[in-house]
Amino acid sequence: MIPLRDNIPTKTFPFVTYLLIFINVVLFIYELTLGEFTNVFVSKYGCIPYEITRARDIEPYINIPVYFTLLSSMFLHGSWWHLIGNTLFLFIFGDNVEDWWGHRRYLLMYISFGLIAAGLQILVSPNSMVPFIGASGAIAGVMGSYFFLYPHAKVNVLFVFFFFIRVVWIPAFLFLGFWILLQILYGFLTLPAGSNIAFFAHIGGFFGGLLLTRWSVRRKLKGWR
Repeated sequence: MIPLRDNIPTKTFPFVTYLLIFINVVLFIYELTLGEFTNVFVSKYGCIPYEITRARDIEPYINIPVYFTLLSSMFLHGSWWHLIGNTLFLFIFGDNVEDWWGHRRYLLMYISFGLIAAGLQILVSPNSMVPFIGASGAIAGVMGSYFFLYPHAKVNVLFVFFFFIRVVWIPAFLFLGFWILLQILYGFLTLPAGSNIAFFAHIGGFFGGLLLTRWSVRRKLKGWR
């Protein structure tokens, strides 16, 4: 199922979401200009669990604290499909979540979701020397936040099953619930070292977004500041 749009209008212009998409696109185009050095660049600025758990930089060195890669890895992508998939989900779900959080808090939450996502991925594969990259952990957090805030919104999806192709509207909680269920199944059925997809980053981001949003909503209802 490929999401195309949702039916929740926004009250403000989602410039942070568009800025994040722009940064991701520009950095990927920069990666493409590196040619044969792209892999070196990704190894430098992708997040390598082995480096994080040992606080030790390994070749190729970046000469700055390795913890910086927790942030830099969120803005790198491995292919056009990787980039397009991530930015499509961010474009559809990010504007409403930004609307609810407000621009500055949304940016802070986006980064927080990404850090939580990376944390869980590192926890399940602490010795991996393979860099993981991509905005999907942070975007999964945005999706988790959306899941909590707008469960009864409708998502227009392209449904493809062999020769059966339909465009249908389905409730957001069904679409996002099915998506996270798949991440959990793939995550536990696939060893982290045996997959090039960081499923546990998706899981960590989604539930991080859901729980942080739930906490913030309860905080508002109690009138805390």
